[in-house]
Amino acid sequence: MPRKPDHPEPEGGWPLGWGSSLTEFQTYLAIERGLSTHTVSGYLSDLRLLAVWALEQAVSPSDLSREVVTKFIVSQQGEGKAARSIARLSSALRQFLGFLRMEGDGSAGPETVVRSPRPPRILPKTLTEAQVEALLSAPDVSTPLGVRDRAWLELLYASGLRVSELAQIPALSVFLDEGFLKVMGKGRKERLVPFGEGAEHWMRAWLRLRPGLRPRTEALFVGRLGEPITRQHLWRLIKDYASKAGIPRAAVSPHVMRHAFATHLLDHGADLRSVQAMLGHADISTTQIYTHVHQARLRALYDRMHPRSAP
Repeated sequence: MPRKPDHPEPEGGWPLGWGSSLTEFQTYLAIERGLSTHTVSGYLSDLRLLAVWALEQAVSPSDLSREVVTKFIVSQQGEGKAARSIARLSSALRQFLGFLRMEGDGSAGPETVVRSPRPPRILPKTLTEAQVEALLSAPDVSTPLGVRDRAWLELLYASGLRVSELAQIPALSVFLDEGFLKVMGKGRKERLVPFGEGAEHWMRAWLRLRPGLRPRTEALFVGRLGEPITRQHLWRLIKDYASKAGIPRAAVSPHVMRHAFATHLLDHGADLRSVQAMLGHADISTTQIYTHVHQARLRALYDRMHPRSAP
């Protein structure tokens, strides 16, 4: 194994010997795979841990083997990393090793990474239908910004959009008469999502007021100065409206509304494939977690209501 350099210098911010491989991998994920900035950042953050550890061991990307990778994962477990963090790290390693093999820079492939035990399933938080109604009614609709907030809250619940999708959706991607919107989701995959009369009513009201804010963007939802509204702003607003509706702030987020959208659809008889399409999940196994929420709610209802449910 080569001797560790005495005074290693970083390459473009990466540990010595890893800069080229990680920069090319970053480009591959973003351009060829079309992954979101958040996902790419997560992979690179995990791989930086590998690169720093590997530099201490005098290991280059081409030296990666099952023994080396396993030793690295064990070192991370020894530092107290949670099972979920180890699973995410293992996923990043499999992606990186697959890329290296494809580029001819290493013989080790994704199968080199020993599969860690599946972390315990964490059911997504959701809201009751009554809580959602209270949240939707929280904005003061006597003001233009209150109408805007009622409109995006209604649309969020009616469509199950991700908050990043909601913040970026152009006004021209909403087809009110037809009752659907066109969304550019993860991996730049386009999908059509329907919405109901409630969302339509408030979006029409908002679109009548929107020109008065002199928009400086094509985005559907803008701020008081016509600027694009950010997902961070949407997060702050929904927390404030949760407090106003008497719901704990920690229980509400844009993503919780996405969970409520999926769970309530299943509660009312929607099929899993339809929910998958509306959420924009590439794999139906991602959507299936909502069936567990649905089953848990049914079980709780049964235990509470059936006369012979208690022992």
